[in-house]
Amino acid sequence: MRSAFLIVLGLLLCLSAEPALAEKRVALVVGVSTYQQVPQLPNPSRDAEAMTALFRKAGFDVVVSKRDLGVAELRRSIREFSETSRDADISVVYYAGHGIEVDGINYLVPADAKLVSDFDIEDETISLDRVLKALDPARRLKLVILDACRDNPFTRTMKRTVASRAIGRGLAKIEPTMSDTLIAYAAKAGAVAADGDGQNSPFAIALMKHITEPGLDLRIAFGRVRDDVLKSTGNRQEPFVYGSLGGNNMSLVPQAAKPADPQAESRVDYELAAQVATREAWGSFLVKHPNGFLADLARVQMSKLTAAEQGRARADDARRQAEEQAAQKAVDFRKQLEEQAARQTAEAKQKLSEEAKRELDQARQQIAEQAKKQLDDARRELEKAQKQAEAARQQVEEARRQAMAEAQAQVDQAKREGKDQNAKLAALTPNEPVAAAAPASPAMDPADIARLLQAHLKRVGCDPGSSDGKWDDSSRKALELFNKSAQTRFDIKLASLDALDGVRSKTDRVCPLVCARGQKAEGDRCVQIGCSAGYFLNSSGACEKRPEPAPKPKTATREAPAPTRAAPAAPRGGGGKCFTFSGKTYCE
Repeated sequence: MRSAFLIVLGLLLCLSAEPALAEKRVALVVGVSTYQQVPQLPNPSRDAEAMTALFRKAGFDVVVSKRDLGVAELRRSIREFSETSRDADISVVYYAGHGIEVDGINYLVPADAKLVSDFDIEDETISLDRVLKALDPARRLKLVILDACRDNPFTRTMKRTVASRAIGRGLAKIEPTMSDTLIAYAAKAGAVAADGDGQNSPFAIALMKHITEPGLDLRIAFGRVRDDVLKSTGNRQEPFVYGSLGGNNMSLVPQAAKPADPQAESRVDYELAAQVATREAWGSFLVKHPNGFLADLARVQMSKLTAAEQGRARADDARRQAEEQAAQKAVDFRKQLEEQAARQTAEAKQKLSEEAKRELDQARQQIAEQAKKQLDDARRELEKAQKQAEAARQQVEEARRQAMAEAQAQVDQAKREGKDQNAKLAALTPNEPVAAAAPASPAMDPADIARLLQAHLKRVGCDPGSSDGKWDDSSRKALELFNKSAQTRFDIKLASLDALDGVRSKTDRVCPLVCARGQKAEGDRCVQIGCSAGYFLNSSGACEKRPEPAPKPKTATREAPAPTRAAPAAPRGGGGKCFTFSGKTYCE
């Protein structure tokens, strides 16, 4: 039983420890500071350098970094990055520089743009829609981060060729049509972002602080970016995110895998040994785990069991010695009685007097009383020895129960210490969720485990019959059906805690619903099968069409009108007459 349990546990640990396939993450970082026709921007190049280092430190597979590109170079870089995104799971574009909005369309302004008139927009800039199309091949996430909402000098010098053409302040609101797409602005639509007085813009500083935090969902990360920028700009600049994602967690950097617990296997083996609670079980544990805290506890348990067994052996020896002494005293006393009786008889025969007879009778009576007293003493000593043996047996049983209870308490203490360690880790890293340690399971009576397992088997549709705590053949068949339906391998010979945890974790029906003949499964209940008109329920439980009855023969009467067409037909069988009336044939 123990070896089979350990094999199943090992398979489950191997399956759960199998690493997930790593996602491919790519990024294009563009910073434009040196504009040829308008004043330069000091921060975009530094912001781009910082974001490039951030993505590389976060382990991105490809990070393409570009500076001060002209329109042709920017268009080529976006086209090449589209090919890079083709086999990527996460694709990110970060742009820092000037951006402009014309007639509700957003454009990125390269370093060589002149924008003498609004007619030059399509030729000298790159639309945001083109950038989004470059990210379209990415499978899981398409992210565009625009630190381009600065006060744009081109809008003041640009000539309008069409009077109705609108040139907005900042960037226009956008609603991406592609799924799993986010577009983050340094300031919300129609607002202007600050370039910043330090080495980086307020938006870039907040991005570097939050968006690559391992395991942090991007929606929460951009929310924290918004809060930091509002605080650092005195609520003058509010970043904004457009687009939507699904219900799963989406982070740029996955959560770091938790280190495996080196004591997990030894704790499981310790619990098994504590349940068996024999010297052989503890010895087997120490062979596999000779060192550590649990090994020391196992040696303590072995010492207690050894002391209890030695006490029981001593009690058994004392009982045997008392019985042997009582038997020997009875033999010696019987022999003494016979010898005294022989001597008294010989003396009586010699005296042949009444006084001698009386003395002989008195002596016999005295001897009989003494013999009775000694026999009673021997019987009391025997009873005392038996009581001592029974008390020793009870002490052994009590020591065994106490050893099992202490072993379980020590297991619980070890689990609580693991929970305290997790709590300390959570206190040291408040931004990272740390899973709470599982609470220790109290020792349970096998009948209680069987009763709970039977109740949960019945709940998931694997009916074991009665839930009386007796693990009978019906219960074993129910657990076997659960193993087959849930693809588990619990030992059906006994009700174990692992089987109870496995069945209890299922929230819906596991075993198939079996209905009686004439019924069908509808959801989690059986309903009577109803057949439509002209059908009946056959013995196989299916609806079958009723056979049509044979038509009754009809005969013409004398009062019927003369047939319009009559043709004699060959007589059937017994020679009856047939005739046709109104296009139909009738036979007698």
